[in-house]
This record gives sequence, structure tokens and C-alpha cells, in this order.
Amino acid sequence: MLQTILFTVVAASAAWEDPKPDPDPLAKAPKVEAAQVERAEKKAVRILLALQESLEEGDDAPVLNEWPYEGVYRVGGEIPSGYRVGGTSIVAEALLETPYSEEVPEVGAAVARALDFVLRLLDAEDMQPGFRGSYDVRGWGHTYALSFFLALRRLDAVPEGKEAIVDEKVTYLVKTLAETEITKNGGWNYSRRRGADAPAAPSPFMTAPTLLTLFEAKRQGEEVDPEVVDRALDALERARHAENGAFVYAGFAGKKADEVPGAIGRMAIGELTLYLAGRGSVDRIRGSIDAFFEHWEWLEVRRRQHGTHVAPYGIAPYYFFYAHRYAALAIEALPEEERATYRAKLHSLLWMIREESGGWNDRVFPRSENFGTAMTLLALRSPELPTPAGWTPPEK
Repeated sequence: MLQTILFTVVAASAAWEDPKPDPDPLAKAPKVEAAQVERAEKKAVRILLALQESLEEGDDAPVLNEWPYEGVYRVGGEIPSGYRVGGTSIVAEALLETPYSEEVPEVGAAVARALDFVLRLLDAEDMQPGFRGSYDVRGWGHTYALSFFLALRRLDAVPEGKEAIVDEKVTYLVKTLAETEITKNGGWNYSRRRGADAPAAPSPFMTAPTLLTLFEAKRQGEEVDPEVVDRALDALERARHAENGAFVYAGFAGKKADEVPGAIGRMAIGELTLYLAGRGSVDRIRGSIDAFFEHWEWLEVRRRQHGTHVAPYGIAPYYFFYAHRYAALAIEALPEEERATYRAKLHSLLWMIREESGGWNDRVFPRSENFGTAMTLLALRSPELPTPAGWTPPEK
């Protein structure tokens, strides 16, 4: 095996115990004013700039150009390229979506360094189209690198002289995602137990954001294979239980419905994605957001805890800020008169678990504050972001 995979396996008899869930967290959550949100966004920008680093070793002073995501998964004992590319792309995109570049001129320079890093690492062997072994996170890097590049183009923020290579890589990544869809079943997953060429269980966690990114690529004029999109949408639709709206962790809904508390991290983005493709409804989106707030305490008990998919609901800590970022985006698809109330609830919960530094972190690793803070920043900025691109199948 060329890969060394280190997982923390947690059984019900684990030596530690998660905190007891609070059934009514909003009762003691602070109310957050607009001025506090603005100050928090500015603080988040400063935190992210300070967290930019380099994992490169050498005699020369390193160029601080990346924000690697850190989890328990390693390749050869090192953070894999997919996590380095994906994490860096998420932070860079979050910085791009703030209006503070004029007030904080370092933002443009930091994003430019990140762009150079992502462009270079996309050429690494373990970022080429493909899938190795039974677990491979390069697709996560492909999706979020594409999202970063598309944001640069949409905001007319591509550094001078880099326009051609960014355009080239956008087209390349769209093609790569098409080439790496799951055989027969469609969609995407970083876990494929039978390898790359066999049918595997699609992951809503990965499939939904990948589809949103492909929708935006299509809006920007890229050629996106409609059959790839349709297969992924079919997979996402088949992952949702008709009984309670819960999306399975991977694969397709069976006779027994998954429990909603374990699915709230992926329900909002699943419903939003299907809605944007004409396969959902505002009512379903609202239901997923209501479920997020109703069962939020089960996300909270897994924040900053060891292990991944721990009983009773199999929630991994890395779902925490992912869930908040996409719940915030889904809120903006509701009727305008409903949004303020939901935003206020989300802000209150985010303020309740804010770090002393002013950032946010869902893992036991200090470095992961870059991911948590960036996803929170994107959540806070959601009302100002453009409406996500939809998908209309071409006429046959």
C-alpha cells in the first residue's frame, strides 16, 4: 500500500464521553446585532490572514501560501494534497467574498499566493484525475478548487497575467469531476470500498456541493456534461427518505429511514441543490432548516470531540461548520420575509460557540480554526452572496 490511512475508530465503549446535549441551546444563546456581525467578519479576516502557512520544508524562508484542512486522515503520515488544496480554496474564497480588501490590503496578496499554491498542487501526482485505494480525498480538493476559481472569475479578481491559466484549470476541473463520478450510480464519494472502477455508494456530503459548483461553472459558460449532472441528481434524490426527509450518509434510502438528528448536516444543502435543479421545493428547504435548529444540540455534542462517526447518530465533527455554512445558504432561498428570523437564530448559535480568539473551530486540532472560521465567514456573508446558479437540463 502506498497510502497509510490513520483513522480514529471509536466504539460505544470509548474511554471518553461526549458532553450531554442541551435540548434548548437557543434559550441561553446571545442575541447578535448587525454591528457585531460586521466586527466579527473583520476579525475573521485578520485571523485567516494570520493562519496562512506553508507545509513545505527547505532552507529558504517558506512562502506562506496555504490553509491546509487538518483531520485524522493522513497519507504517508502527511496531510494529503486534497485537504491542502480544498482547505486553501475554501479560505481563499471566503476572503474573496468579504468587502474588506480595500481596508485590509493584505487580503489580495494572500489570495494571490493561495492561487499560486493551488495551481501548483493541482499538478501533483495525487491530485490527478483518478481514485486510489478505497479512500481518497482528491475529489474534495477538485470541487473546492473549482469553486475558488469560479469565484475569482465572477468577482473579476483573477490576478493580472493569470487569466489564461485559471480559465484552463476551470475547464480541466469540470472535466475531471465528470471523469471521477461514481461508476453506474453517479455522484461522488471519497470512500469507495471496492475501488475506483466499481459502483459505490454516493455521498450527499460530497455530491451536493460538487453539483452546486458545476451549476456555477455552467452559468459561467463552461460545458458541463448534463448526463453526469442528471446521474448525480438522481443519486441525491434517491438518498433522501420520503418518510422524514433525512438524507443517508452514503448510498440510497432504504426501507428504514435514517434518524433526522444524524442527517441535519447534509439535509439543507441536499434540499437546496435539488430545488435549484427543479427537483425540490421551498417547503422542503424550510423543513430541512427547521430540522437543523430542532436537533442542533446533536451537532454541538460532537464539536471538538475525538472520533468520527460516533453513536448514537454517527455525526462526525467535520460536519459542524459544513452544516452551518450550507444552512445559511439555504436560508437565503426562503421567502424574504422569513430570512431575518432564521439568520438571527443561526448567528446566536454561532456566537455561543465562538473561540476566545474570535474565530471558530470544530476539531481538536488548532490548525482547523482556518476551516471553521472560513466556513462561518461564508455563512455570515450569505445574505450578500449572489443567488446560487440553478440547473436546467438541455432539451432532448
